[in-house]
Amino acid sequence: MKLLVIGGSDAGISAALRARELDPEAEVALVVADAYPNYSICGLPFYLSGEVEDYRDLAHRSAEDIEAEGVRLLTNHTARSVNPGSKTVEVTDRSGAMKELSYDRLVIGTGAAPARPDIAGLDAPGVYFLHSMDDCFRLRRRLTEGDVRSAVIVGGGYIGLEMADALTLRGIQVTIAGRAATMLPTVEASFGGRIEDELRGRGVEVFGGTSIEAVEVGDLHDGNRGGLTVTGSSGFRRSADLVLVAAGVDPVTGLAEDCGAETGIRGAIRVNRRMETGAPDVYAAGDCVETWHRLRGRYDYLPLGTTAHKQGRVAGENAAGGDREFAGSLGTQVVKVFELVAARTGLLEGEAREEGFDPMTVEIEGWDHKQYYPGARRLGVRVTGDRESGRLLGAQILGSWRSEISKRVDVFAAALYHGMLVESLSDLDLSYTPPVSSPWDPVQAAAQEWEKELRRTSTRSGGHPAESARV
Repeated sequence: MKLLVIGGSDAGISAALRARELDPEAEVALVVADAYPNYSICGLPFYLSGEVEDYRDLAHRSAEDIEAEGVRLLTNHTARSVNPGSKTVEVTDRSGAMKELSYDRLVIGTGAAPARPDIAGLDAPGVYFLHSMDDCFRLRRRLTEGDVRSAVIVGGGYIGLEMADALTLRGIQVTIAGRAATMLPTVEASFGGRIEDELRGRGVEVFGGTSIEAVEVGDLHDGNRGGLTVTGSSGFRRSADLVLVAAGVDPVTGLAEDCGAETGIRGAIRVNRRMETGAPDVYAAGDCVETWHRLRGRYDYLPLGTTAHKQGRVAGENAAGGDREFAGSLGTQVVKVFELVAARTGLLEGEAREEGFDPMTVEIEGWDHKQYYPGARRLGVRVTGDRESGRLLGAQILGSWRSEISKRVDVFAAALYHGMLVESLSDLDLSYTPPVSSPWDPVQAAAQEWEKELRRTSTRSGGHPAESARV
């Protein structure tokens, strides 16, 4: 069986390795548009900050590791078109020479490209995007060789926040502007506000509810010759040496459309849970596809590295003759911003209401371990559950990056995966020793507070907690 995989990031690599694992006789070839297969794009801000010194450390696996698994790597090769009738793909190498590759089954993992918002001047010198290793190298050259003292970041999501941290660590004055009312709109506003406080405490200028409209190269008239002037709504105007646009991503789908595959949400490739596109013997996975949401019970667009790895593994297994479905995403995410970490999984309260639930949310503040042991830090936990059924719907945690935030939100993610009730979190046998937790972990303390609030509100309204929440 000839398996051809297009795309050398998370989904493509996972598909290729899984196929070889299940079918050691399969001929697996991997087309990679650059020279950096299986590099951690999520790690780019930490290389640019200087916290990771060597970019090669960002590789999940070396090219030699991948080839040792029996995968033929075609680096610096770009897939140009797919002919599903003859089951061939036309690719060009670095020199521009064209060649034709045949396949029995094809996995498309072309990922996404940086979104280009409707802002005048995005092609001006000094404006950067950050999504690939080449993007990273271009930006790093400017940071190390140019005189960069100030930067404007467009976008208050994960990359924007991580790069605000990274550039500040390099001694650059940072201004960050986002359209949402608060930074990091994937968490509730109360947590977003605390993230803004952390940014301002580090000297970052923060502008929420701001749409950037134009980037212009300065001249002698405005006293900013060679620099950039960024303008936006509500009178926003800042001068900067560098502008970074981090406004999300758009799926790259041209090759799938060559095969006759349909596109859907946000223009992403439509797939079923086996990661089949509907085109014969063509699978797709990663940031280029729609994603089955386990809680919503429908497809969404959720470009996440963890999701891409899982989808790629499913695509590779099925391409090798297996029979597996993608279990679905919960949108579990985490980000570090200076000393804080914010994490979420499942649905926010407003999202839960949109899906027809009757959500109730409680927020508590607790300690990451017993106070009598030195170094205890406060953390906030929000729990959302369904009043009618008692089912857990989502959770968010905010606290010090040293407080095991990501692993605590993973407890909630595991509970959501299995459809647990909020009250069942108290039954989990979680680990405890005073330097790292408490007999009731903050995860469980928040769940217990949710139960108390359910009883209080039910009593005031003359009703009773749902019977289904007691079984």
